Amino acid sequence: MLPMSQTAPPIPVVSYARISADCKGDEHGVRDQHKVNSETAARYGWTVVHEFTDNDKSAAKADVVRGDFEAMLKALKAGKLPDGKPVSGIVVLADDRLTRRPGDYERFVEAFTHQDGRVFADARGTKNLYCEDVESMGLFGAVISKMEVRKMQRRMRRSHRARAEEGRPSGGPRPFGWKLDRLTLDKVEADLLRQAAADFLTGRSLHSVVREWQDKGIRTSLGNDWSVRSLKVALLNPRICGWRELDGELVRDASGEPVQGQWAPIITGDEWNAIRAVFGARKGHFIGRDGKIGRRHPADYRDPTYLLSGILRCGNTLPDGNLCNTPLRVNRGKDAPHHVYTCLSKAEGGCGGVSRRGDLVDLFVSEAVLAKLEEGALVDASDSGEWDKEELLQDSINRLDELTRQWQAKAIGNELFFSLAPGLEKEIADYRTEKTKHDASAQLRQSRKATDVEKIRKRWYLLEDEGGLPISTKRTYIREALHAVIMYPAGKGNKKFDPDKLDPIWREN
Repeated sequence: MLPMSQTAPPIPVVSYARISADCKGDEHGVRDQHKVNSETAARYGWTVVHEFTDNDKSAAKADVVRGDFEAMLKALKAGKLPDGKPVSGIVVLADDRLTRRPGDYERFVEAFTHQDGRVFADARGTKNLYCEDVESMGLFGAVISKMEVRKMQRRMRRSHRARAEEGRPSGGPRPFGWKLDRLTLDKVEADLLRQAAADFLTGRSLHSVVREWQDKGIRTSLGNDWSVRSLKVALLNPRICGWRELDGELVRDASGEPVQGQWAPIITGDEWNAIRAVFGARKGHFIGRDGKIGRRHPADYRDPTYLLSGILRCGNTLPDGNLCNTPLRVNRGKDAPHHVYTCLSKAEGGCGGVSRRGDLVDLFVSEAVLAKLEEGALVDASDSGEWDKEELLQDSINRLDELTRQWQAKAIGNELFFSLAPGLEKEIADYRTEKTKHDASAQLRQSRKATDVEKIRKRWYLLEDEGGLPISTKRTYIREALHAVIMYPAGKGNKKFDPDKLDPIWREN
């Protein structure tokens, strides 16, 4: 097409620019495309009346919505912009900037050819999209482009898998705890993560750790404030113990063991499994005695306000002879010097027959639990024992290896091999899952036991700002020692606090 005469009115066109990844975040790529598009339009006597831009957006992924691409289709079909300016064509740098999926190309051609006389050009020249051959070639190009994208994605997946199996670190921002080389530990950050993991395994809430880090001005590797979610992600990332994960699964070697990365770990694999077990136990719902699904398990990420919330239960005897057994709640007046544990009213499902000073109850239960700790009556990690199915696991592995050798030597056929192998593979996977849970449980008990009891007592009554235990950690020790504490009525009138009216229900082990 020859340039139009200077006396002819310029044809109004829109410029479209897109880039899949704006790594620097400065939009220089799309700006350069619009500049070329303007030069192309001027070469043919057209004028750009609007620029549509989809920066940092892929055209190959079905789940990515390109807002300006959709707006451009509407403008082309209507023949005008929302402000009424006429649109008679479009200029792009190249076809692959416009579409990479056949469906998108078909929608574009449908909108473009909705009216006659539209113009189209890329940096190489003009195209007549009303010609069936040109339209077919464009559609064929979109198909080829989609095939190339898929090939590229497969190559990237294979590359990621190969890097993971070699134990090489993944890309992305610098992970908190390591230096820029992603291999060497940053001592200050690594110590923070190590302590956070240890505190979490002894019952401290993520919210408490995050609050402390925020008070100290500790930031993520990107310079952001820490949140409960970001700390949870950091602790659940297997990188922290030197392992790699792809698509939610640990990368394992031929023997089924996790591949050890080239970077220095911060915690052990057993500690990481224990952390994962704690988070895993918080998923799902409670199941009632009647088998019905109840309320969701609490996320337990935020410290409760009072020490024995949900642990104290009402011991008042009802007219039918049964205990009320309702969990007590906390009441505290505006200017009251202490809180009060009390049963719910009858209208709320309780009996309203029990009430006691909370500070005295907290002190009694705290001393009882600390005494049990000092007696060594809590779970002893040394009693956990070794996992008793190691020989069964090894036997299953040996049988699968032997079956595989026979199949490779053509001693057995495909039908027999593929009928037996899946069962053995599932058996091995089940044993490994059970072993992981056992090891995680043992590590969790070891973490609890490793804390010096004298140190616990010293920190129990200090304020957290003064080095005291967070309330979530204290509640963990209480829950490990007790099922509940039954509070019986103290009788009428103002009476002296009677600890005999509190009945701790101790755990057997």
